This record gives sequence, structure tokens and C-alpha cells, in this order.
Amino acid sequence: MNFTEYPASELRYLPRAAVIECCVEIDVLAVVEDALVRHGRGQTMLPEEAYLGWETSAGTAARSLAMPGGLRLAGGLALGVKTINGNLGNPDRGLARSQGLLMMFDPEIAWPRTIMESAYLSATRTAAVTALTARLLGRPGMRSAAVIGCGTLAKAHLALLPAGITEVCLYDRDPLRARALAEAVSDRVEVRVAADAESCVRGRDLVITVTTVTEGYLPFEWLAPGALVAHVSLDDVLPDVVRRAGLVVVDDWDLVRHDHRRLLGRLHRDGLLLGPDGDSHPGVTPGPSARRVDTTLAEIITGAHPGRRSEHDSEHDVVLSNPFGMSILDIALGQAVEEVAARRDAGVRLAM
Repeated sequence: MNFTEYPASELRYLPRAAVIECCVEIDVLAVVEDALVRHGRGQTMLPEEAYLGWETSAGTAARSLAMPGGLRLAGGLALGVKTINGNLGNPDRGLARSQGLLMMFDPEIAWPRTIMESAYLSATRTAAVTALTARLLGRPGMRSAAVIGCGTLAKAHLALLPAGITEVCLYDRDPLRARALAEAVSDRVEVRVAADAESCVRGRDLVITVTTVTEGYLPFEWLAPGALVAHVSLDDVLPDVVRRAGLVVVDDWDLVRHDHRRLLGRLHRDGLLLGPDGDSHPGVTPGPSARRVDTTLAEIITGAHPGRRSEHDSEHDVVLSNPFGMSILDIALGQAVEEVAARRDAGVRLAM
């Protein structure tokens, strides 16, 4: 049988090496910032992600996320879906926790157009969000950073350290992993390895959590006055950090409140956290001490929210940034990579 409605066509496949080469020509922070601004202006499409979880034969938790999204750009729509799979047991095998693919679509006929390795892009855009947050919400004159967890995301963050950070302290439950990362970046920044998470965090201007833990351990009392906490991973901070922070910022409240695995989503379901508009979880009566999420990163970038409000706030109030991770950022970067790849004819052409 001849399917004439499927003419000969190709898609471009970009392995990790090709993605990295293309990213050299891209201002990653500018692309991510533009995507956040478009999100704040309602120029994006961000459906709920699909989550598939299971337990491996070794008893470790694994999952697959499918994250579709789209942006309205000057040249038309950018559309795609990221699939990112992870296994919490991988680091013990010497493997990265996560790996996946980003598929970009032709907006006119809807067919897949490009497939690229997405773990590098995912780590890079995550670090870019932290770098932008530090630029907007970091304490003036901040010089020191703590990085908890020394895997792939830690490497990405250290590659995009905010200007002014000259001292970095690392901690990982695996001391060998922490020492290896310290050695790798020692020529770029003053770095040391802490014996425990508390000594790593205390006194630091910027605290970045990039771990695989599923139980909180980081209390408010560890944090220096005016510190910015980039709570990138799921459950590092304890609820008192959320309650006592001077400013709580998310990237997208709808994503956060619908997720029952992350700390802020759980607090919302327990009546201990309200959305930026004061909304409580359906059917839940807020507790008397429930606090409100203050704003989103997009509102701070666009000036709709002032961020740190005064010099006093900058010096004393702890800021908690809790980005969920939005597919539109991957897709914005994917679009930029596509453009460079087409210009360079990078990657491999695959017949459909």
C-alpha cells in the first residue's frame, strides 16, 4: 500500500556535541530572559506536564516527564516538547541522573522538524534562570556562593556564575564528587569543599541547591541575612525557609501549585501557602499562618514587581527563588539552536 500523503521528508538530529557547538553562538541568558518576558506578557503556551513514575529493579525511583510548550515570536510560533527521564540511583553508578530529547515541530504542518539531546539544554537553561535571578535579586556586592550537590546541574551553574562571585563552597554526600568538581573549576574561582551542608551554607550570599534529596534538611537559621536561595531541586529547604523568607519567587505558579511532589505544592495543599493572588488550594481552608507567594520572576524582569524593596531589605531579608522549570525555556533555546544548526548544516539528516 502506497501512503502518498507521506512524501519523502527529513528531520534534523542534533547529538549533544552538535548542541554544545551551536550554543557557543547563542547568548543563553538573553534567550532565557526573553522567554520569561514573553511568558509574563501572555505570549507563551504552557500546558501541564505528563509524569510517569516507576521503581527500578534496584529499588530506586525513576520517572519520565513530557513537557510541551510554545512561544509566540516575531517570526512565528516556536513549538516543541521535551522528554526528560531520570533515575535517582544513577549518580551512584557514575551516571547523570537525567537524560532526554527535545523535539521541535513545524508550526504549519505540525510534523516533527528537529530532535536534539536535551539534557545539556535543560541544565543550561536552569543555570541561566539562577544567574538571572541572582542579577535581579542578589544582595548588592555579593561575593560568595554555596553549591549543594555536585552533579551536572552544579557544573552548569558554575559555568554561569553571576558576576562578582569570587568564592564558592561545594558540598556533596559523595566527597570524591565534590573534590573532582572543585579541581575542575579551581582555575576560575576560589573554591573549597565543605565537610557538611551546614558549614557550606552558613555565611554565603548565594545558596544553590541542585541535589536529588527527597527530604528537607536546610533550615532558615543556616542562612545569612540577605542571602538569595536558588532552590532548584525538589526538597532541600525546610518549610520555615518559605515561611520566614522576605520574598518568595516562582517561575510559574500554576505549575507549582499543581505539583504535589515539590515542597511549595505540598504546602499549598496543606493550607500553609497561598498563591500570588491569595488563592488557596480548592477545598482547603488556609491556616492562620499561611503566607503568600510574592511574585514571579517574569514580573520582576518586566518591572511589574519591585523585587527587593529597599536597601534594608537587600541587606537583611532572605529571598527564596523556587523555579519549577518551564518547557518554554527549553523550546526557546531549541529554536535558537535550530537556527544555528540550519546555518551551519549541523547534525544528521534522518529520513522520516
